[in-house]
Amino acid sequence: MDLQQEYDVVVVGSGGGALTGAALAAKAGLSTLVLERTPLIGGTSAYSGGACWLPGTEVQQRAGLPDSTEGARTYLAAVLKEADQERVEALLTQAPKLVAALEADDLMDFEWIPFSEYYDAPGRVPMGRSIQPATIKRADLDPAVGELLRPPVERDRVGGPGRSTLSGGQALIGRLAAIVLRDGGTIATEHHVIGLRRNEEGRATTVIADGPDGPVEITARRGVLIAAGGFEGSAERRAEHGTPGRAEWTMAPQGTNTGEIIDAAAAIGGATDWSGEGWFCPGLLQPDGSGAFTLGFRGGLMVDQTARRYGNECLPYDQFGRVMAGSEDRTPSWFVFDSREGGALPAIAIPEGDRAEHLATGTWVQADSLEELAAAAGLDPAVLTQTVERFNGFTTTGIDEDFGRGQDEYDTFFSSAGKPNKALVPIDQTPYFAAKFVLSDLGTKGGLVTDASARVLDEAGAPIPGLYAASNSTASVFGSAYPGPGAPLGAAMAFASLAVEDMLR
Repeated sequence: MDLQQEYDVVVVGSGGGALTGAALAAKAGLSTLVLERTPLIGGTSAYSGGACWLPGTEVQQRAGLPDSTEGARTYLAAVLKEADQERVEALLTQAPKLVAALEADDLMDFEWIPFSEYYDAPGRVPMGRSIQPATIKRADLDPAVGELLRPPVERDRVGGPGRSTLSGGQALIGRLAAIVLRDGGTIATEHHVIGLRRNEEGRATTVIADGPDGPVEITARRGVLIAAGGFEGSAERRAEHGTPGRAEWTMAPQGTNTGEIIDAAAAIGGATDWSGEGWFCPGLLQPDGSGAFTLGFRGGLMVDQTARRYGNECLPYDQFGRVMAGSEDRTPSWFVFDSREGGALPAIAIPEGDRAEHLATGTWVQADSLEELAAAAGLDPAVLTQTVERFNGFTTTGIDEDFGRGQDEYDTFFSSAGKPNKALVPIDQTPYFAAKFVLSDLGTKGGLVTDASARVLDEAGAPIPGLYAASNSTASVFGSAYPGPGAPLGAAMAFASLAVEDMLR
């Protein structure tokens, strides 16, 4: 691809935040270039369910939800600790404006999805306030988009093709990319940004990338927007910043999100904050050593290496992931379940993998008794039997005396077991299974420090002219919290749009 030497806006990354910024810049008539490291666009956003935590919009109003900006403000006030109120307010104010601007385009359409928010706190909306893009046929988009779009994770990891009907994150990336291309924007894949440079006036103007034909330098007249994910794919950076989990267990596409762009921005003066750690989740260990994002447990129980439960398995995935991270003997963990569902995992694992392959490689074990199951998993048979028997007692009374499973709306959102507690299902049908779990993540959430306009700040707290950042390339507006479905995408999209508004001033 022959690139120009100058553009108004250069966007680094191609996830939901990056393409929102690129789409709005292109729609505003700015010459816009998207630089993507890999041959395919979408990053982790393309793997996601596409939920967007963007409160107070017309989409929630159309669905008749008791949602409002004020309600979301109350919710975040209860959920966030030591919040940056200017950034929080910017997100809340921008959300309805952003959704209205996107839906004004024929290529974008949102709908409400029922999905419980993650905290029992004032301002919570029953069954959630998150929205997502409506499904769309691949054939209804520019063919170039179909060629560029990263397939869903379960297909991408095995080199498979995408689907003909795009939903969730696939629909979000496909729709946004179509807007970028329709309005004259350029998407250049296989361009790994490795450096930035400021001009004599101190403005960030030059992006340096390794392309298919060698290094290129591109000037951005209005601004550079960094929205290229975090450092979850780098074992070295995870160790440096004390981030739990491992690079091979992250849900980011393989070979991506290794943090060089964050370092490049820091090298020209950008301040950093690593305190948010990550968007964590229990990960079903795959035979190849990778992890699979898992949520929606509707049966079974999780034990550590002492064969004891250590938390409410039905917690929101980030909260359970943080519980997993609380002790070294919880990684790996074993998820114990029975044949109630024909031996299928009573949870949603993306991807789940092939059961026969799991059993052959030992990431799952199977046995006709709990004692034999424990032996196969390397656990104490007496302790595991006692753990299961105690849990089964809770299924009769309907009260989890240890961890309160089933007391919150989220706990029962995926369950249909009936009474007395939908979230408590006995483990009593042979054969028994145990699946190995590790601490996975949907990305890290530490990085560049930004203000309410998504401007990257220096160590003195002053904005670096021309340099903006959003998504997991930044220190999250939510800190260590995960308010609800689509919080990463919603925040990334909102701050990317604020960056473009600032460029247009």
